[in-house]
Amino acid sequence: MKRKLAAVLLATSMVAGLTACGGGSDAPAADEGAAADEGAAADSDDPWADVDTSEHVVITYMTTGDTPSGTKEKYDEMMAKLNEILTEKVNAELDINFISWTDYLSNYNLTLARMDGTVDLVGTASDWLDAWPNAKNGAFLELSEDMLKKYAPKTWASVPAENWDLCKYNGEIYLMPEDNYAQWVNHGFTYRLDWAKEAGLANGVHSWEDMTTYFRYVKETYPDIIPWDSDGTQYATLVGGWIASHSNYVAVDGISANGMWGGTKDDLYTLYSPFVTDTDSLVEFAKMMKEWDEIGVWQTDVLNNTAATNRDDYRVGKVAAEQHHTQTWTDLVSKTPANTIYQDDPDAESGFFWFGEEAKNLTALSITHGAMAISAGSANPERALMVYDLLRNDPECYKLFCYGIEGVSYEITDDGLRTTPEGYNQDTDNINGTTNYWWGRNDDIEIRDASRDWDAIDAMYAEYDKVKIEYPYGQFVADVDAIQSQIQNINQIHEQYMKQIAFGKYSGTAEDIVAEYQAAIKAAGVDDVTAELQRQFDELYK
Repeated sequence: MKRKLAAVLLATSMVAGLTACGGGSDAPAADEGAAADEGAAADSDDPWADVDTSEHVVITYMTTGDTPSGTKEKYDEMMAKLNEILTEKVNAELDINFISWTDYLSNYNLTLARMDGTVDLVGTASDWLDAWPNAKNGAFLELSEDMLKKYAPKTWASVPAENWDLCKYNGEIYLMPEDNYAQWVNHGFTYRLDWAKEAGLANGVHSWEDMTTYFRYVKETYPDIIPWDSDGTQYATLVGGWIASHSNYVAVDGISANGMWGGTKDDLYTLYSPFVTDTDSLVEFAKMMKEWDEIGVWQTDVLNNTAATNRDDYRVGKVAAEQHHTQTWTDLVSKTPANTIYQDDPDAESGFFWFGEEAKNLTALSITHGAMAISAGSANPERALMVYDLLRNDPECYKLFCYGIEGVSYEITDDGLRTTPEGYNQDTDNINGTTNYWWGRNDDIEIRDASRDWDAIDAMYAEYDKVKIEYPYGQFVADVDAIQSQIQNINQIHEQYMKQIAFGKYSGTAEDIVAEYQAAIKAAGVDDVTAELQRQFDELYK
C-alpha cells in the first residue's frame, strides 16, 4: 500500500524498552551532478570551508542518563581532548546535559520545552522519548535537505532516502536516525545450554514447550536453584513473547506499552488486538504459566518480588534463566570477568530462546528508536549539526566519545578488537557508554569488544537477518486525545489480569480467567479504540 506523507498527530507516547537497528549506507537518490557534489563535500578534509566559524560556541547535548560519578576524572579528560578536536575542526565545544533516570521523561520534556537556548542537540526516540509529540509541539527544528547537506554532509550522504522519509513529520525532516548500528532488543530467555543438553534437548531450547522441559529438569536436578527468579513486572513481556511465538502479529509502538494493537505480517494495515481475538492461544498460555508456577520456576511471592537480582544471579550460576533482550544475551553468553559461571564450570554454556522463534516472527527496531534532533530553541543549529556530523562520522571523535582515551580506557588488540589496558580499573577508567550516545552509533567505526563471543553473536544475528521484517509503522503517529482514557483503563485492566495469568496465580480454570479478562477489556472500550486507530491507519496508509 502506498503511504501518504501526511502524519497523524500524537498526544502521548508510552515507554517501550531500551536502544536502533542496522540500516543501510547507500546514498539517497539524487541527480548525478548533485550526488557528485555532495560526495565530494562529504569526503573533503574540510567540508565546511565556506562556513563562518569565527565565533567559538558551546553546543549542549541533552541525553537521558546519570552524570558520571566514579569515572568523572577520566570522563573530564576525554571531554577535554574531544573539545580540542571540535575546536580545531569547527570552533565549537560540547557540553552534556544529563537527564537523570528518576522521572526522566517529565524532566526531559520540561527541559526541552523551555526553549531558552540552553539545549542544542537532543537525543530522542519515537517509541520511548516522545520524538513525534515534541516535533508536533514545535520543540524540534525542521531540518531542510539543503541544511543537512551543508552542515551534516557525511550524515546526509550515508542515510538512504527512504530512511530520511521515516524521519519526517508533516513532510519535514526532524530527526537524524541511528540507522547504521546493529542492535537487537527483542526479548527471550538466556538459559544454560549445558543443562538443556542434560535435559535431553540436544539442540537447545527452541520452543515454549522446550522451555517447560528445561525448567522442570532444572528444578528436579538442581533443587537449590530457582530456575528464573523473576519479579512481578515481567508479565507483559511474557504474554507478548507468547503471542509473537504463536502468530504473525506485529505490534504498533507508542500506543500501549503492552503492544495491545497491531497488524499481521500478512495484513499489516488491518488493525486488531490479539488479546481480544486469540482466545484459544491465551488459554494455552494461561495453562502453561500455571504449569510453570506449579513446577516452581519462580518464587511463590513473585508478584511482590521487587528486589530480584536475577541477571546478576545468572552470571554466577544461582539461577537457570534470564529473560531480557538479545543485547543482554550477547553479554551473558560471553566470558567476561563478571560471568563467573564459565570460570567456575568449564562445561557451562549459554543459549538464547528468542520470542517469535517458532513462528519466525521478528520485527527489527524502528530506525528512530534512537535519533538525534536539534532543539528549535538552539542559538547555533548549524554548528550543532556540524558537531553531530563529527561525532557520528569522524573516527577520532567517535572513538573518544564512545570509548574514551585509547591506552587509558581501552586499547586495540592485534586482531582489531577492543580490550582494557593493563592496570585498568573498571570503577574509575570505564568511559564506554558514559556519554549515553544512543542516537548516532555507526557500525562503520565501531570497535568490537574482545570479551564478546562473536561467533555465537554473529550466528544469532545471521539467523535474525533471514527472517526479520523492517518495522512497518515508522510514520504512524497516533492521535489518542479522544481515546486516551479508554487506553489507560485497558492498560490497568491488562496489568491486573495479566499479572495473575502470566505467573499462574489465578483461581479457577484458564478458560474462566481469560474470558473474564477479555470481557473486562471489551467493557473498557477496546473495540472502540481499535476502530478509531483503524480510521487513522486508513487515512495514512490507503
